[in-house]
Amino acid sequence: MPSLFRRKSTAVVEEPVAEVAEPAPARPRGYTPSKKELGKETPKRPSVGRRGAGDTKPLTKEEARAKRRQLRAEAAEEFRREGGPRDRGPERRLARDVVDSRRTVGTWFFGGALIVLIGSSAAMPPIVRLVSNLLWATLAIGVVIDSVLISRKIKKLVRERFPDSTQRLGGVYLYAIMRAITFRRMRTPVPQVELGAKI
Repeated sequence: MPSLFRRKSTAVVEEPVAEVAEPAPARPRGYTPSKKELGKETPKRPSVGRRGAGDTKPLTKEEARAKRRQLRAEAAEEFRREGGPRDRGPERRLARDVVDSRRTVGTWFFGGALIVLIGSSAAMPPIVRLVSNLLWATLAIGVVIDSVLISRKIKKLVRERFPDSTQRLGGVYLYAIMRAITFRRMRTPVPQVELGAKI
């Protein structure tokens, strides 16, 4: 009777036991592996042309003041050269050229008004006051006649050159008249045509 406590035969080959791999740690549901974990390297961005955060030097009060002054001067020069929103449009450009190409009575209006103001003073002799009043009336009539002639010319040219224009001519007339009573050197935008030029 075979013994229950018999030793195993050495002829029996022991089967190797496979090692069980440890399970991977649990990750959250929305986890995305990094490139390092995947064995990839993130390429470095080129640093050429990049400025560091501390490269900008703050301006001193004098430099900031000079910068503001320069910006104001540039803005004023651009406004004098190009004008503002009210100066936009081909009809207004035409009106400016019409006014700038001729000598207008309006350019003498303010100078004459100053003479009239001084001459009509109560301290002046009666003859001086009379001459001042006549000068004032002459200037006023001259400005009215000049304004009518300028408006008629602008109306004719706008209808010829811009037949489909939707610009209100009343506004263009007023724009031209206000320019006509301004000294030539003070007009904005600056005149683009010479005196006597054909428009």
